[in-house]
Amino acid sequence: MQSSTAGWGSGLLGVIIFSGSLPATRMAVDGFDPFFLTSARAVIAGLLGAVLLWLLRQKRPTSSDLGSMMIVAIGVVVGFPLLTAIALQHVTSAHSVIFIGLLPLSTAIFGVIRGGERPKPAFWIFSVTGSLLVAGFAFSQGSAGSLKGDLFMTAAIIVCGLGYAEGASLSRRLGGWQVISWALVLSLPIMLVMAAATLPVTWQNISVPAWMGLGYVSLFSMMIGFVFWYRGLALGGIAGVGQLQLLQPFFGLFLSAMLLSEAVDLSMIGVAVLVVGCVAGAKRFV
Repeated sequence: MQSSTAGWGSGLLGVIIFSGSLPATRMAVDGFDPFFLTSARAVIAGLLGAVLLWLLRQKRPTSSDLGSMMIVAIGVVVGFPLLTAIALQHVTSAHSVIFIGLLPLSTAIFGVIRGGERPKPAFWIFSVTGSLLVAGFAFSQGSAGSLKGDLFMTAAIIVCGLGYAEGASLSRRLGGWQVISWALVLSLPIMLVMAAATLPVTWQNISVPAWMGLGYVSLFSMMIGFVFWYRGLALGGIAGVGQLQLLQPFFGLFLSAMLLSEAVDLSMIGVAVLVVGCVAGAKRFV
């Protein structure tokens, strides 16, 4: 029971950190090419992960773990960051929230396929309902979209759900921060080459917000958030804790209200309350 509670608490911290990822990516692609942004964030986080692994003398993954580690790298180090960066050249960060609402369902499905979990039938009712509430709310905000952007976001959600589930399974044996660190280190040679090949022609016109976006997605989205997120999924269950992602869009909106004085209307509060109910229901029947 204590392990499950700790898992949900750790997962919640991860979601709060991830809530700034898409807005930060949207800021960053205004100054950086999506391929450079993807590789640069992975290189920065990968170097940090390598230092931590060396300082704390962590054992290398076994050969049997390498396949799963590559799936994690493809899903969350390369796939999701690159696909969302490309998508956010065509859609707004607000529109992308529609797809983030489907990420808990994707994570739960891969938790069954890759993690061997078997949630009760009622869990799926709460999961689907929560996903539809978030997607419906985001769509009602009137954010403009495009077919190309939507296709890239759909692909991003699929590979991210797979990466989350695979990483959570590994975290039960290796530890959360170790998994993301090793996945980043595994990706480092390719990401270094990509970063060198896509360097900006000039650095002079890159805005401060773009640099801030790169810093956030490199340190928080690519490393620190995963420390809490993978620990939460490993302790509390992939399918169940994954439902906390339903709250991610609302955390982002509440943070905007606190930090940027943006308006929070009653409809958002009402939908957020309903989503919390779906998360609680999913937790009960996981």
